[in-house]
Amino acid sequence: MRGFLLAAAMFATMSCAQAADMPDYLRGSVGPTPTVNWRGFYLGGQAGYGSSDESFGGSNSNMLAALIANDVIQQMGVAQWNLQLGKNSARSSGYGAFAGYNWQWDDVVAGLEMSYLHGSFGGASTATAGPLVGGPLSDTFFHRVSVNSTDSIAISDMATFRARAAYAYGCFLPYLFGGFALGNADISSSVRVNDAAGLTRFGNFIQLQSLFADNAVHNHLIYGYTAGLGIDINLIGGLFLRGEWEYIRFTAAVDTNINTVRAGLGYKF
Repeated sequence: MRGFLLAAAMFATMSCAQAADMPDYLRGSVGPTPTVNWRGFYLGGQAGYGSSDESFGGSNSNMLAALIANDVIQQMGVAQWNLQLGKNSARSSGYGAFAGYNWQWDDVVAGLEMSYLHGSFGGASTATAGPLVGGPLSDTFFHRVSVNSTDSIAISDMATFRARAAYAYGCFLPYLFGGFALGNADISSSVRVNDAAGLTRFGNFIQLQSLFADNAVHNHLIYGYTAGLGIDINLIGGLFLRGEWEYIRFTAAVDTNINTVRAGLGYKF
């Protein structure tokens, strides 16, 4: 992707240079290469690659407490065990489209744009406590208990709505943008309690049926904000190449930060 962008940038630079070397009566005026007209509607397709960083700040303690509320092992203080979930990072590719409108005043360009990317961003975290042995409990048995807790988020679709500010320099349009973001996510959490009982602390333990609870939401709308920068490079006519970096933060149940680099091809009407 980086080589493709470099080759296109070199092509655009040579095109601008050739236009600047043309005789004045062909260029229509004396001076530097004229600025490209970026005013109007445009649309295009894009592909990207990036990383997502999730912070699973919870412990699923409420779910654990409800799961063992009527079980003898609550006498071991299992509901208060430390099951703090950590962080996770993952990488993914994606593809999508963008569309917008530019206003232009000489070299200054401003616009509104919608950008969409489909991919597989997100991650999961697991916390484990135990096995610990306690007893004898009120049932006269010793119990060996361990707990597994998991959280996960999977983001398949992201759309950002941005305001852009740019400066036209010949064939090049570097820009900054900021706005808000929406995403489509599957979010799930689960707790599993493994329990075994024995007659003595060091004796043979018989495995009992595990206790399990989960909570999942699918196609859940999450929201956040976006910021980034990029450059559009006019190739010929209304055809232009795009290179971009975008940062998105989703402030959902799972705090998620996504950084992507993208290459795109668009057309301004």
